Amino acid sequence: MKSIYHIIAILTAALWGTTFVSSKILLDEGLSPAEIMTLRFAIAYICMLPFFRGKWLCNNWRDELQMALLGITGGSMYFLLENTALLYMLASNVAIIIAATPLLTTLAIHLISRQEKVSPKLYRYSLLSMAGVALVVFNGEFILKLDPLGDILTLGAALMWVIYSIIVLRLEGKYHPLMLTRKVFFYGVLTLLPYFLIEPFDIDWTIFANPTVIGNLLYLGVIASLLCYWAWNVVIEKLGAVRATNYLYINPIVAMLTSWLILDERITALAVVGTVFILAGVYLAERKR
Repeated sequence: MKSIYHIIAILTAALWGTTFVSSKILLDEGLSPAEIMTLRFAIAYICMLPFFRGKWLCNNWRDELQMALLGITGGSMYFLLENTALLYMLASNVAIIIAATPLLTTLAIHLISRQEKVSPKLYRYSLLSMAGVALVVFNGEFILKLDPLGDILTLGAALMWVIYSIIVLRLEGKYHPLMLTRKVFFYGVLTLLPYFLIEPFDIDWTIFANPTVIGNLLYLGVIASLLCYWAWNVVIEKLGAVRATNYLYINPIVAMLTSWLILDERITALAVVGTVFILAGVYLAERKR
């Protein structure tokens, strides 16, 4: 029966791999990283309201605070860092660095929460994958034409997702996955509002007459946010954060292919080698575990 959750995890990770391209397109159309994230989560929140039946507040203020942290780590800060990185880097390269997320999540759960058993051999395979990430990051400026600021922003986004996964693990079983998803969207938008005091929300509304803008926003809001976040919260609950996040290795493959097909970005030999290192480490860790 658990095989269905493995399939859901693979499909979700694949869909998330395409979001780098959609975000890149919207950035090119004139939307800022914060505006993209706000519109994306607002669309998701509004669309899920008619289908949600349940409590609006958590059982206690500590859980409500953790829900707010979900909105920050899996929402406002994550996408602000990731989308800003897209201003400095190729979409495919951002996805490759984000591929370090499963390894960081697994190590964090083992060292901090200890809620899931992790083989000591995992450290060896983690180093292999991190070598792939380093190959992309530190040699990127010369060959892949990355920007050091983009590297830091992307790794920061990966760290946010690690914290998000740990918090979801702590709240599993206490609240319905739909409630977790709704809270992420609500607090994601709410905690981003202070940012607009620095960078005002100033959209040229005429761009919404462009089908490309509307199509990509609906895709990010309904498919990549509402459906994928809900599915991912279910997957973490059923499979555990360690096993679920290992499927995120699909991200760089899908991102590179969609970037090549849609954005005409070049797939370099160094990117391929770095990706192989990342995937090999994750695969061996999962197989041995």
